[in-house]
Amino acid sequence: MKVDGNWLEHPGTQALCMAMEVAGYKALFVGGCVRNAILGETVNDVDIATDALPETVTLIAEKAGFKVVPTGIEHGTVTVIAEGRPHEVTTFRRDVETDGRRAIVAFSTHIEDDAARRDFTMNALYADRTGILIDPLNGLPDLIARQVRFVGNASERIQEDYLRILRFFRFHAYYGREDQGIDPAGLAACAEYSAGIETLSKERVGAEMRKLLLAPNPVPSVSIMAVAGVLARVLPGANPKALGPFLDLCEQNSHSANVIARLVALGGEAPDDALRLSRSETRNWLRLRDAAGSLASPGELGYQLGQEDGLTALLLRAAFLETPVVGVTELQKGAAAVFPVKAADLPGLSGANLGRELKRLERRWIASGFLLSRADLVG
Repeated sequence: MKVDGNWLEHPGTQALCMAMEVAGYKALFVGGCVRNAILGETVNDVDIATDALPETVTLIAEKAGFKVVPTGIEHGTVTVIAEGRPHEVTTFRRDVETDGRRAIVAFSTHIEDDAARRDFTMNALYADRTGILIDPLNGLPDLIARQVRFVGNASERIQEDYLRILRFFRFHAYYGREDQGIDPAGLAACAEYSAGIETLSKERVGAEMRKLLLAPNPVPSVSIMAVAGVLARVLPGANPKALGPFLDLCEQNSHSANVIARLVALGGEAPDDALRLSRSETRNWLRLRDAAGSLASPGELGYQLGQEDGLTALLLRAAFLETPVVGVTELQKGAAAVFPVKAADLPGLSGANLGRELKRLERRWIASGFLLSRADLVG
């Protein structure tokens, strides 16, 4: 079998591979670029595995006129920029010791060692410069079936890096088939070792959860995570019940839902620490959560939050309450409304008294459906 695509034919990519081959080393495409090419999906990143050591890769690439950046040299990775395209070139590796968070690796000259330390069989696919597929672990049938399966023993792969639990669900969300379900052996291992998630850095957990939640349809994976007890390890109190209805309502209303909105739909405790959200993201999460749970009218939601966030709050409310969406036109009206009273219109007031009066008048104006004019409000 051969893979193809514009990414494979890029002149810089071909020149880099050719330079390494001429020097007597392997240069094999691996992982996402091969996987996505077989599935007919977009290839964004080009990773290359090689039997050459990082310093050798550097010498070969620089001799060919390419820029080399030692992005992960301690792990055997350098980034080679060839004719405008970055390539992550990593030496074949084998694990020597792991603690569930990081691994001590040794370089290898054997593709079998490199394949055996990868997470899923669909990620252990290689291709040479001409596109000919190399499948040392027979992962192609799993990819064609869209079955996310751990390499070798699932429990062993997970104990090497507990982040693979979250990656298992994320890959199922993007590449799995809903009609055939999730791999039972992998799911059982994820449930058994889910406590290991708590040993991971919050930054790694947050990055993985963002990718999972932004899948076109993360609901099946997140629901299985909840049943397996994994979701509670990541987001205490979260419940995926409203996530599906919320995303359906977003689609029906041609509205995009960012990752913060999807986190609000999951409920539970504020995810700021659990996922290392920024202060801005945390404020937005609280804003949307409070607005969705408030009694504010659709018009007030639009006025207070703006049309985009206001609609998000309105759709979240409908998803939580399991009710139809009503008031979109009113929300749009509120988003466009401009409070007609200014501080200068109340010359006899200042300080806190001025602020309180402006708020009181604003509440009257909102309650009127934004109909009261300046003259109606201040006489």
